[in-house]
Amino acid sequence: MGFGRLIDVSRFRLQPSPAQEQALAEHCGHARFVWNLAVEQHAHWKPGRTSAPGFAEQCRQLTEARAEFEWLRGGSIIVQQQALKDFHQAMANFFGKTHRRPTWRKRGQGEGFRIVAVKPGDVRRLSRNVGEVKIPKVGWVRLRWSRPIPEGVKSYRVTRDRAGRWHVAFTAIPEPVPAPGSGAVVGVDRGVAVSAALSTGELLNAPTLRDTEKERLLTLQRKLARAQRGSNRRSKVKAAIAKLKAREADRRKDWVEKTSTDLARRFDVIAVEDLKIANMTRSAKGTLEAPGRNIRQKAGLNRGILAAGWGQLVARLEQKAPGRVQKIDPRYTSQTCNTCKHLARESRESQALFLCVACGHRANADVNAAKNVRDTAAGHAVAARGGSGFPEPANREPQRDLLLMG
Repeated sequence: MGFGRLIDVSRFRLQPSPAQEQALAEHCGHARFVWNLAVEQHAHWKPGRTSAPGFAEQCRQLTEARAEFEWLRGGSIIVQQQALKDFHQAMANFFGKTHRRPTWRKRGQGEGFRIVAVKPGDVRRLSRNVGEVKIPKVGWVRLRWSRPIPEGVKSYRVTRDRAGRWHVAFTAIPEPVPAPGSGAVVGVDRGVAVSAALSTGELLNAPTLRDTEKERLLTLQRKLARAQRGSNRRSKVKAAIAKLKAREADRRKDWVEKTSTDLARRFDVIAVEDLKIANMTRSAKGTLEAPGRNIRQKAGLNRGILAAGWGQLVARLEQKAPGRVQKIDPRYTSQTCNTCKHLARESRESQALFLCVACGHRANADVNAAKNVRDTAAGHAVAARGGSGFPEPANREPQRDLLLMG
């Protein structure tokens, strides 16, 4: 859910005790319950009926519910009211056509709650790597002090991922990475075999699971397929799979952060292909009437695209280098020779090799595409003669021989 320019840039690992972990889980349950009630109220609205209750009315109803139900009264009013506040912000984002309509929250998925009106003394440092944060109805919870906490934070969000790990994220407006001022332009071509190829010739790959971890993941997935639904064995297998998935996601996020910071520091303009990732990773299953083809191959391609972190890389670049990221039309960038500008599908001999059929230029296919993206962003046409760089009528000068005819 979006909150303007507020970005969770400072995320810390919480280390709660068993009793504190139970209290945090109760906060998550209360926030989920209040959120789902708000979703249900808005789901009943239809054209012609009175409007769904607003934030003030729902807060009044929450006060009545807390007075009637002791289990709800035992929770934090801040957590429950902020769940309503988050819901109304989500509805505003939906009506603003920036996000999808808020839906039901399920237990174990997207668990978390938000705390506002944080005081300066609510976060303190105990030692070099240990700190504490004060959470209502829970007390002081230890966290791993891995980086400085931004000054003047007013709110934070506590979350629990599927691997069972607790985190706290302090919201702050990050300072953009300053441009080097050298006028350097770089093109970035994103792919599956190579996560990001730069026009400088660098080939960058997002880290994934090691071979032994992939074998263990496959074994666990087979166990999950045989486990009975609702059994303790199935829960344990799902938790083990979630830990491996979280490890892979952490590595990918770390790579995205380091790569985006490095590009923002080295180049004034960063050109990327304007890819519609949501459309590219859409399922190929189809319907009963019109089933899809090559479903397993398409599913593997979708996993490869998502594992390469295409969307995360561009999102972080736009946040760290605002106004310096240019999105270029990706059409024919991989089929155009960067040396002679000849466009031919046959020049792309393989996934990694580009061999121009016109001039014989030989290069890495991804690097060649990245250079085309860079040249387009720098204002140099990719086409041989004017135009936009795509197969269309080119701007030609009048030919003398044709003028003399007739």
